[in-house]
Amino acid sequence: MPEWSVAEARKLTFDTPVTALHVRIVNGTVNVVGTDESSARLEVSELEGPPLVVTQKNGTLTVAYEDLPWKGFLKWLDRKGWRRSAVVSLAVPASTRIEVGVVGAAAVVSGTDERVEVKGVTGDTTLVRVSGPVRVDTVSGNLEAQAVTGDLRFHSVSGDLTVVEGSGSSVRAESVSGSMIVDLDATGAPTDVQLSNVSGEIAIRLPHPADAEVEANTASGTVSSAFEDLRVGGQWGAKKITGRLGAGNGKLKAMTVSGSIALLRRPPAEEEAPSDGPVGSSARGPADGPTGAAPTDKKVL
Repeated sequence: MPEWSVAEARKLTFDTPVTALHVRIVNGTVNVVGTDESSARLEVSELEGPPLVVTQKNGTLTVAYEDLPWKGFLKWLDRKGWRRSAVVSLAVPASTRIEVGVVGAAAVVSGTDERVEVKGVTGDTTLVRVSGPVRVDTVSGNLEAQAVTGDLRFHSVSGDLTVVEGSGSSVRAESVSGSMIVDLDATGAPTDVQLSNVSGEIAIRLPHPADAEVEANTASGTVSSAFEDLRVGGQWGAKKITGRLGAGNGKLKAMTVSGSIALLRRPPAEEEAPSDGPVGSSARGPADGPTGAAPTDKKVL
């Protein structure tokens, strides 16, 4: 099994095919880009602390520390081991299955077609043009996803979720206090979104026309809706939004205990102005919606 110990800035090229990538680092940055090539390239541009061990076996390329296993990753709390940092960039075939574990490091994955799984403690994750299924588990790291077309799963304690130009099959997210902003643009496709939160705010912008059965509930927060076909009501502290949009083939469920919930409507595509801003740069919060412009016809309770 080929193995390299990387103790300083270095570049490596792997001639044999790569079908899976495993990366685990502490502090710094991981950048993974999908390409049309069958081989993979690695560049470690910055490195502090112990060396990274690089191995290649049965099509799996691994870049990690010896003392940082994938199993139990989110419980790895060796503070002395945190005194390290690495900036790692990889170009891999777009069909590569990807597992990334980051403790205090940022992770960026773009242009891939296969499954992506990210585990993070405090580092943020950015996904761009990923078409395979995605699962992200974090403690306090944020997730920003743009043009992700595969099923998206997100679990966090306090990390925020921002989805821009989402057109995937489904979005499932759970958090305790992180905010959730989901902007969907899959016009004509059934919506499949299920979001659960305790105290974080939730904002969902749906395409026009939308197709979903809607059920949104909060125990003590506020709710607002830009859709005349939906009912906004409730009594005492509890509020809810219910009803059907289009044929009701899809499903939209949102639930919070004390956070607010806003359902916004995306204008028809021809009315939208092009935007060249960075991922999530236009997301401001449930009050303003993902584009910062609150609809004039929304109902608030």
